[in-house]
Amino acid sequence: MLVKTIIVVIFLGILYSLGSGLYFLLKDEKGEGRTVQALTWRIGLSIALFVLILIGIATGVIQPHGLYPTR
Repeated sequence: MLVKTIIVVIFLGILYSLGSGLYFLLKDEKGEGRTVQALTWRIGLSIALFVLILIGIATGVIQPHGLYPTR
């Protein structure tokens, strides 16, 4: 249950970072580079999520089941 919570929190962070990047792209007139910083955070969080899922599968904490799990 803890792993699922961590995955959801990271995914929400990715969505927040993506939204803030879009907001800064549209509304930031000063050109302070906040768009690049937000999108850099998104890339970092995406990589962290991918690595966390791979580690979870490798250690057996997450068990992939495919599209049609057997019953």
